[in-house]
Amino acid sequence: MSSHPAILIVEDEPTLAKNMGRYLRNSGFDVNVTFTGETAMAQLEKYKPDIVLLDYRLPDTNGLDLLGRIQMVDRRIRVIMITGEGNIQLAVQATKAGAYDYLAKPVVLKELKLLLKKIAGRERMEGALEYFHQKQAGESGLDKLLGNSTVMVDLKLQISQLIKAEQNLVDGVPASVLITGETGTGKDLVARAFHFDGTRRQGQFIELNCSAIPDHLLEAELFGYERGAFTDARERKMGLVEAADGGTLFLDEIGDMDISLQTKLLKLLEDRTVRPLGGLRDKQVNVRIIAATNHRLEQLINEGKFRSDLYYRLRVVQINTPPLRDRGSDITHLADHMLSQHAQRYRKDKKQISKAAQMTLLGYSWPGNVRELRNMMEQAVLMVNADLIEPHHLPLNKQLSALDQPRLVADELREPASAKISNTLDIVDMERRMVTRALESTQGNVTRAAELLGLSRDTLRYRIEKYQISITH
Repeated sequence: MSSHPAILIVEDEPTLAKNMGRYLRNSGFDVNVTFTGETAMAQLEKYKPDIVLLDYRLPDTNGLDLLGRIQMVDRRIRVIMITGEGNIQLAVQATKAGAYDYLAKPVVLKELKLLLKKIAGRERMEGALEYFHQKQAGESGLDKLLGNSTVMVDLKLQISQLIKAEQNLVDGVPASVLITGETGTGKDLVARAFHFDGTRRQGQFIELNCSAIPDHLLEAELFGYERGAFTDARERKMGLVEAADGGTLFLDEIGDMDISLQTKLLKLLEDRTVRPLGGLRDKQVNVRIIAATNHRLEQLINEGKFRSDLYYRLRVVQINTPPLRDRGSDITHLADHMLSQHAQRYRKDKKQISKAAQMTLLGYSWPGNVRELRNMMEQAVLMVNADLIEPHHLPLNKQLSALDQPRLVADELREPASAKISNTLDIVDMERRMVTRALESTQGNVTRAAELLGLSRDTLRYRIEKYQISITH
């Protein structure tokens, strides 16, 4: 709908129709007038109005019957019923039958103008929401999870298996998903893949970062409030839970949510109901919850900062996003892809990454993960004048990276200088030998070897299987 919607007036009183038409045209609206039901139906195809002002009493039909015929032609047309003074029962019938609103005669032209502007504003907002929804859909999905490393193939397989299983869901809400992983590993992309490739793709995808909003405001943001619920609550505000009804609510950084608010979230997951602040009744909602965190929730539970019952409610399915350092050649492929994106954004020629720079990228520990790589490639596009990116062009965070490097401190784990030189040419071989030596030094104790390498036990298990390393006890 444009800023000046097309109005069709269907009114058999010529004087009223003429006055409404003149007033609305002077206010910037595009107006057409007709006097019967049949001519109105003909105008729908020819004139294609956005809004119909429909009188109930017409010479050849009544407004309710004509309302039904209009909806059969195009349900997007907003119909405002015009009724005789005091005929409230008829107005209620019209609203139930699908009329957007009603006005009683004599029509107050200023009120009519305000109502039409309100409809136009709402239509523009809904159109904008639809635009952003389509834009989100175009930028989301499994195909946006780039990478062909084993860990990424496994990740995409887990997501696709769950999406396929949910297609057979008879009723109810799909299972809650907890996405874990380090900061910058793309947990939001996983959440979007579940939504936009799943059964809820037509619904809203609403994202909220729990750490970005103060605790005292987060409850109102999530659950909304009624007018008068507190001093500044001058009107009702719909919460994000209600706004996501029929779709997905993605709660990022769930580990930072205040424990008092966790109780209300638990009730939502158990009862599928929401009660706004100051409200007296619970409202049923059909919303799928996907949560994400870079914290170890088990540790927060032990510290009394996270509810164990909420943890198990959220963790019906758990998906772990792998750190970038575990993704091997994905690193260079992603870097090349990001260079292309940023070169296009800034209208610059695409740069190439030298072999030496590729080895530098592969050998770096990436404490900031994919987000750090994206920022690094954007800086290279902006600041590097050469066509070829060399190692000295890469702004690696050596200090932060050192905190994340494998902690191989035992003398027997240190490589001879000659071995280190050769290993820079074969990252895979270096990684295989580091894992092997760590296991040898701990007599096959996987937990202790993982601690030495600075890896999680699951990640080390994956590498043992990947390189087919036998464990000797």
